Order: sequence, then C-alpha cells, then structure tokens
Amino acid sequence: MRNSLVLFLLILIGAALAQLVLPWWSAAVVAGLLGLWWGRHAGRTFLAGFNGVGMGWMALATWHHLHSGGELSQRVAQLLPLSGNAWALVVVTAVLGGLVGGLAALAGVWIRQAVAPVKYNNASDVAETTVSRKTVA
Repeated sequence: MRNSLVLFLLILIGAALAQLVLPWWSAAVVAGLLGLWWGRHAGRTFLAGFNGVGMGWMALATWHHLHSGGELSQRVAQLLPLSGNAWALVVVTAVLGGLVGGLAALAGVWIRQAVAPVKYNNASDVAETTVSRKTVA
C-alpha cells in the first residue's frame, strides 16, 4: 500500500514536471519508466498511473477553465458530443490522461515482470500465490 502511494506521488510530480517543457505524451514515458522501476503489482501500478496522470491533467484543465472564464472549454465542449458542458470536458480530459498514465505504468510493470520474475522468500508466499491462482481460474 505504501509503495502504491509513493508511486502515485512520483508519477504525479514527475509527469507534471515533464509536461512543463515536453509534449503531452511525456507523461506516458514518465509513468512507464516509474512503473518499470517502482511497480510491483499490476493492478496497483495501473491505479497509481491512472490517478497520478489523471489528477495532474484534471488540475491543469480546471486551472485553464477557470482562468479563461470557461469560454474556451465551452467552445471545445460544443465541438464534442458534450452538449457544451465545459465541466464534462474537464472530466473527459482527466479520464483520457488517466488512461494514458495507467496503461503506460501497467506496461512498465509488465516489462519488469517479464524480464525479472517475482522471487519468493519462503514457502508461504508460493502457497498464497498458488491458492489465489486456483480461485481465479
């Protein structure tokens, strides 16, 4: 749990800093590299990437919406099937950013697991994994 929170904060800060000077897709690179380096579990790593990049994009979209008086957001929302709802555009932006970050972090942790499989410390770790695999199948 603690590792997931640290990963979330690293992705949030790293992606925000990278996007100050690099294109939007730099968030995916940051999330993927941090997922490769720090991620342990695929689901938790995906959520850390989704929340980290998604919250960053939501904060930025909200800031732009509020400082422009909502005019630009409303015009873009009219172009999309959002009925001109500017706040819906902010939410859609956050979800798209979250998917970019989550899938990149997931790819990173999957690469890590493929290259260096999980090593078990004792027999109880193996037994827990075997039981969980039997209940899933």
